[in-house]
Amino acid sequence: MSETPKSARQHPLAALDWSHAHRAEIQMRYGDTDAMGHLNNATYVSYLETARVQMLAEMGTPLHDLLTVVAHIEVDYISEIKLGQQVIVETLVEGLGTSSYTFVVRVLADGVPSAYARTVQVNIGPDKRPAPLAPDRREWMERFMAGQPSAASPA
Repeated sequence: MSETPKSARQHPLAALDWSHAHRAEIQMRYGDTDAMGHLNNATYVSYLETARVQMLAEMGTPLHDLLTVVAHIEVDYISEIKLGQQVIVETLVEGLGTSSYTFVVRVLADGVPSAYARTVQVNIGPDKRPAPLAPDRREWMERFMAGQPSAASPA
């Protein structure tokens, strides 16, 4: 965490309308925590991956056909998560490019924002080079597009 952590309400992503986000409940394990009794910082990234894979799998495309690589990831830790809390990862699509897409993510612990993240994925073809997103995949992702920030949106 940074020296002057932003509260959940001050984070720029807190103002987004999360009501139509994809939601993935995460099963926390004892091994996800560290010696201080809270979720290890690296485990947040694993939770983002779990939610991302679940979301992409729900498109109906077999996972072995979802060839993507993570090109960028950033995580802002807001508050700790303790063992036993209910963890939900909410995902919105921030942008769709020709072959890439950007997700913004909110990690909730017992309904309280604990982290915000942004990931950029690149769709690749069998030749391991960037490949255009299929129209049906693009259309499916558009239903999770992040709207304009809303002052009435809950943090």
